[in-house]
Amino acid sequence: MTEPEGTRAPTSLPKLPWEGGCRCGRVRVKVTAAPLLTMACHCTGCQRMSASAFSLSVAIPTPGFEVTKGEPVIGGLHGAPRHYFCPYCMSWMFTRMEGMDEFVNLRATMLDDPSWFTPFIETWTSEKLPWAITPAVHGFPRLPPMEAYAGLIGEYLSSTA
Repeated sequence: MTEPEGTRAPTSLPKLPWEGGCRCGRVRVKVTAAPLLTMACHCTGCQRMSASAFSLSVAIPTPGFEVTKGEPVIGGLHGAPRHYFCPYCMSWMFTRMEGMDEFVNLRATMLDDPSWFTPFIETWTSEKLPWAITPAVHGFPRLPPMEAYAGLIGEYLSSTA
């Protein structure tokens, strides 16, 4: 039996740069660096902010991420994760984690072409809805331990080379 389309880690990524934007187009972004990791988060915060079973993120090295149009605003609970939204259509666009300034978590569906996206890891599976299944290679009840990230990033990068 063959594996259904879209249920495995990608074997290659589309050519950079990538562009994307919010639903109304008033905020646009550009990605010029390959992602470090792709993720699905099942935490109840992401469920509520995305109005879905989970959020989808692409961890982009900070130097390879740029807002090219508009000025996103911080929303959400205004806690340690800084969630950025379009001030007009309120699309949740990206997150900057406090103390993790080396990358930006861009919502995958903000990309103009997210068709290549497959989550490599899923987080907060302890809070996932019972029917929510992803093709992620690794799952974690909460977040991966900090010491696991280097190995996960290395494994993801070799799977997309």
